[in-house]
Amino acid sequence: MLTAFARAFKTPDLRKKLLFTLGIIVLYRLGSHIPVPGVSYKNVQICVDQMGSSNSLFGLVNMFSGGALLQITIFALGIMPYITASIILQLLTVVIPKLENLKKEGQSGTAKITQYTRYLTVALAILQGTGLVATARTGALFGTCPVAREIVPNHSIFTTITMVLTMTAGTCVVMWLGELITDRGIGNGMSILMFISIAAGFVGALWTIKLQGKIADGWVEFAVVILVGLAMVALVVFVEQAQRRIPVQYAKRMIGRRAYGGTSTYIPLKVNQAGVIPVIFASSLLYIPALIVQFSGSTAGWATWIQKHFVKGDHPYYIAAYFLLIVFFAFFYVAISFNPEEVADNMKKYGGFIPGIRAGRPTAEYLSYVLNRITWPGSLYLGLIALVPTMALAGFGANQNFPFGGTSILIIVGVGLETVKQIESQLQQRNYEGFLR
Repeated sequence: MLTAFARAFKTPDLRKKLLFTLGIIVLYRLGSHIPVPGVSYKNVQICVDQMGSSNSLFGLVNMFSGGALLQITIFALGIMPYITASIILQLLTVVIPKLENLKKEGQSGTAKITQYTRYLTVALAILQGTGLVATARTGALFGTCPVAREIVPNHSIFTTITMVLTMTAGTCVVMWLGELITDRGIGNGMSILMFISIAAGFVGALWTIKLQGKIADGWVEFAVVILVGLAMVALVVFVEQAQRRIPVQYAKRMIGRRAYGGTSTYIPLKVNQAGVIPVIFASSLLYIPALIVQFSGSTAGWATWIQKHFVKGDHPYYIAAYFLLIVFFAFFYVAISFNPEEVADNMKKYGGFIPGIRAGRPTAEYLSYVLNRITWPGSLYLGLIALVPTMALAGFGANQNFPFGGTSILIIVGVGLETVKQIESQLQQRNYEGFLR
């Protein structure tokens, strides 16, 4: 593997792409530490040191921003508005016929949808930036911190607008940096920035586990967490690479004196066809009740019940709801992203068939049957990956946003595998051995 890295840096064009990607990553991390104008950096640091960089309510967004959210920096919103906009557009593509037609137009249609995603990202950034500034002004961002209400000393409209515009511009810059990596670097830019944001909190979170440990100055807990993390990574790699290959045979066609077709291939159906999206959907949906309670400031019975059962994340009600939502969204996303009837029609059009299955409707029914069967273990795996680390590591002081938890480990392993594959394919184009001999 080290030899492959050395060869990658010896290849001029590949070295240029790798160095460009690293340069963008450095810029992204620098922007994650520049505070927004109008924020008292001193008070923010006092609250972060007292409360910790993890907040049960804003933990997911804070994780995707690499800790920049609770620091209230220019990249505080991070890549989250773009992720949300992409998911919304993907869902609307199934509902709105015009977007569905654009998707079928090929590259020009995809460019249009990308443009709509950018516009929606800006709108969401303005909305989320306004919410963050309002939360910081009321002191709710850090709860019981004594100087929480003094994080934004000046409550004038001009200061508020400046803060919101700065964070919105920061989101646009992050989106631009991600697209630069995609065009001129290695891997998918948005995924790389997500990977870096999550990985940035690894060392601090692991060291917190060590400091909070009680056996042998915390080294036993630290070692156990590392072993659990390695086991989880191995499991995720195994399942993410698993797929059900459905054989497809194409009949021979005689055109003039030449025979075309007669080839055999397969349709790869991944066990986890939905990726990490069901976990993000479920997490976002479960944040809504806690946000409603926090912004309403109500002390009624329903607000107290939500505060007790759905804020900390370790209550049985929360765990059960989280697991069921992940399973539901896994089936929902697979249903909208893979259309068995469309695949069956395309196969029939080009003379393809599954051995033993008639073309047309029987093929679509067979694909639906196989897809439902492999989605069950995939959705259960997603639910377990999201919940098992939380429950297993709770005794060591970890919380639901611990790096080896569900969302973070799925994203890190998935992005890592894809990036390694891209580097490996570029090496193989130049007759080099890849990472795997």
